[in-house]
Amino acid sequence: MIQLTSPFTDDGMRALKVGDEVAISGTLFTGRDVVHKYLHEGGSLPAGVNLRDGILYHCGPVVLPENGGWRVVAAGPTTSSREEPYQAQIIEKFGLRGVIGKGGMGARTLEACRKFGCVYLHAVGGAAQVLAECIKKVRGVSFLEQFGSPEAIWELEVEQFPAVVTMDAHGRSLHQEIFAASQSELIKRL
Repeated sequence: MIQLTSPFTDDGMRALKVGDEVAISGTLFTGRDVVHKYLHEGGSLPAGVNLRDGILYHCGPVVLPENGGWRVVAAGPTTSSREEPYQAQIIEKFGLRGVIGKGGMGARTLEACRKFGCVYLHAVGGAAQVLAECIKKVRGVSFLEQFGSPEAIWELEVEQFPAVVTMDAHGRSLHQEIFAASQSELIKRL
């Protein structure tokens, strides 16, 4: 298991390869469909939110108020392919080093990962409560009133958050490889 701690570096992310298992500690930011579209269309990040050398988690966490703050009770990944129209531009513009989600992303995102030293990390779907246990603190929330809880940007402090590299900064995508192998096998059977 490779330990990753924020802020994440170009060299550190370029050293990762498809199939590497990682444990992330430090700060993650969540962002789903509405945030991606907003940023893609020229919207600004709120004061205090800096994605440079960070990781954006495709997640709409279930968050409850607790003792004047927040507690995350479920934090599973959402399907990343919905962000494909926006992700490459956001990686470039905001200096992301990683994206976490499920299901993989397409060629434009893969090229942005290669060009800008970013990786796509797959988190296990269906493990929302287990992943929430890795979240030690909610540091802040932005766009809560504007976009609603699942679409807000949540700043999370995590420890040993598990993920697997499935798209690396060398142009390799496990998702593309599995699709190509499946297509090849299907053709053989027809």
